[in-house]
Amino acid sequence: MTPVQHPNWSPPNWSPKVEDGARILVIGASGGLGSAVVDMLLDHSDCIVGAHGASKPYARHDDPRVVSLIRPFHSEADCIATVDDFIAAAGGLDGIVLMSGRLNFQGHWKDMPEQAWQADMTDNLGHPFFLARHAMAVMRAQGRGGRIVFNGTESALHGGSTHSMPYAMAKRATECMVQGMAREGAPDGVLVNGVRLGFIKSGFHQRWSGRDEAFLDKRAELVPLKRGGEPEEAAALIVYLLSGWGAYITGQMLALTGGDWL
Repeated sequence: MTPVQHPNWSPPNWSPKVEDGARILVIGASGGLGSAVVDMLLDHSDCIVGAHGASKPYARHDDPRVVSLIRPFHSEADCIATVDDFIAAAGGLDGIVLMSGRLNFQGHWKDMPEQAWQADMTDNLGHPFFLARHAMAVMRAQGRGGRIVFNGTESALHGGSTHSMPYAMAKRATECMVQGMAREGAPDGVLVNGVRLGFIKSGFHQRWSGRDEAFLDKRAELVPLKRGGEPEEAAALIVYLLSGWGAYITGQMLALTGGDWL
């Protein structure tokens, strides 16, 4: 695949990779960040990748190394079934990346109805917990360790915004989950980490907040490096955690922010 070119950043001539034959499940692979993770795994590693989407497939779903999974999450049972479907197709599970997330209300949190609040907690905290818990049980039973990588946000350390505080609250709780699960998984070699992302040009703000390009340009100017992060930069950090170089990292949230909130 031809490297993506960006006006204010050029990707280096190397990328992290996972071990040959690794079986990695990416939840939320149809979104900007998730698809970047799958792309990097397919382009630079010899592995099997589960590409999950709630309603649409990952763009390169016809690649023979891709296990395409389409299922919306409504319950713990849906989460368990998604993990088990991938294991049935791939023969096991070595890593899971949890990139799904959404905002369920476009407005100030003081006007947020209870249903939207509950949906934010379920989508951004409950389902990742159920997915990770089942994945950890599988990895421990396999007896060869594994990797679990969560998606977080730097805004969780700063109270979120008027329109995203419940989302940020769920992501702050995710950091607690990373530490607690890392402590539980360490004796069996199951490493649990997360990425705490700043402003990344993944399409999330347009999709869930209705932001236009003018807003995104102004947002980028607030970052000390004067640009938004590229999805490929986030993907590289995630794949690094999945790789052999991440073997001594667990219980950590690694920040990728361009210096935002300094």
